[in-house]
Amino acid sequence: MKAFSVCALIALLLSPAARAITLDLGKATELALNTDPRIDEQRAYRRKAEALLQEAEGSAGWRFDVTAFGALTTAVEGGFYDGGAESCSGNCTPRDDAYDLDNGVSLWTGLTFSIVRPLTTFGMLENYQKAAEQNIVVKQQQVRLQRDTTRRDVAKAYYGYLAARDARLLMEDTEKRLQSALDLVQQWLEEDNGQAKLSDQYALQAGLAVVQRYRAEAEGLEAIALEGLRMLTGIGRDEPLELEDRRLSPQPLPDRPLEEWVDTALAQRAEMKQLEAGLAARRALVEAKKASAKPIVFAGVAGSLAWSPQRDRLDNPFVYDPFNHAAASPLVGLRWQWEADAQPARVAQAQADLDALVSKASFARQGIPFQVAEQYHLVRSKYQAQQQMRESALAARRWMIAAYSDFEAGLEKAEKILTAMQAYVLAYGDYLKLVNEYNNHLIQLNTVSGVYE
Repeated sequence: MKAFSVCALIALLLSPAARAITLDLGKATELALNTDPRIDEQRAYRRKAEALLQEAEGSAGWRFDVTAFGALTTAVEGGFYDGGAESCSGNCTPRDDAYDLDNGVSLWTGLTFSIVRPLTTFGMLENYQKAAEQNIVVKQQQVRLQRDTTRRDVAKAYYGYLAARDARLLMEDTEKRLQSALDLVQQWLEEDNGQAKLSDQYALQAGLAVVQRYRAEAEGLEAIALEGLRMLTGIGRDEPLELEDRRLSPQPLPDRPLEEWVDTALAQRAEMKQLEAGLAARRALVEAKKASAKPIVFAGVAGSLAWSPQRDRLDNPFVYDPFNHAAASPLVGLRWQWEADAQPARVAQAQADLDALVSKASFARQGIPFQVAEQYHLVRSKYQAQQQMRESALAARRWMIAAYSDFEAGLEKAEKILTAMQAYVLAYGDYLKLVNEYNNHLIQLNTVSGVYE
């Protein structure tokens, strides 16, 4: 029994469920890119655009129109003239018993068909196909834009978790030091040795409560960021998850000049490719709307068949018999439909959409360099700021440790500890905030410059 328990314990420790999933930012981003339903949604829209192109291309192919029916009609025997005579001389009267049910009923079946293919649409189908091709490019770049959004969301959750965790650890460390100082003050007060006053106890208790408040807030932000990271990566809440980074640290500062970032953005940015494809699609749609006022020339074969067994067949070439006949022929035709008032309005709408997109493209060529420059300067300023706050936090920590040591030796009052700890908490908290912002702005810089594919 003991051996069985040991084996079971070993199996439990070695089972996959017992091992925590460890992620760095790269692995977390890769998981999110493979599981984010928002990306699948954009891929579905791309497939729809591809199907739209297939429809446009298929419109230039063979078109089949077949109608078949089965019905009942009155039976007819005999010839064309009254009484069923097939011929007569003198005063002849055509028969008039078409609706006389006394003759009985007959099955009536028929089939009409046409198989045609457009020979030319004067550019209408060709332009619709061109617009559909460019629409695929637009939707493909929309997939890329969603992937960029997913990257930013993962980075925000990842760095946000590290920042919140480090803030919690900071508060826990500060809380321990304050609690230790409070215990020491309470001991001195009990001994009544004159080294502490009640005001020292109250000051430390107030500071301890404030630190506990911020620790609780940091714990909440840490939990929220971890839940967001699980949601984005598809890792269940029952699966243990750890991050490879033990501390929040700034990523290396890129050394590329601003001009290179801007050039890359104008060449690779998804929005620029969307604008180029959108302009080409809009121009093609304008031409297609104009061509819709022109005829469609087609060729093919058409025919009609009908059979009614209880009706005698009428073979007179001057009289059409809808109940018993067969006809088929190759043909060349022309179909011309236009609306004199509505068609120019449709062209005007397409032209207006094109003009609006041209204006948007002009603004994008101005706005994209600004977006890149904005993130470039933010990255550099945040990097320098976090470096300065790191030095400030290190100095504040030394101050706190020195003040605490002096307090233990009876050389300083409790207010000095609180002042030093407050300076340390504020400096280190601001440092964490700046590092988090810097790392996220760096991700945003790569996004707005079109670095990611």
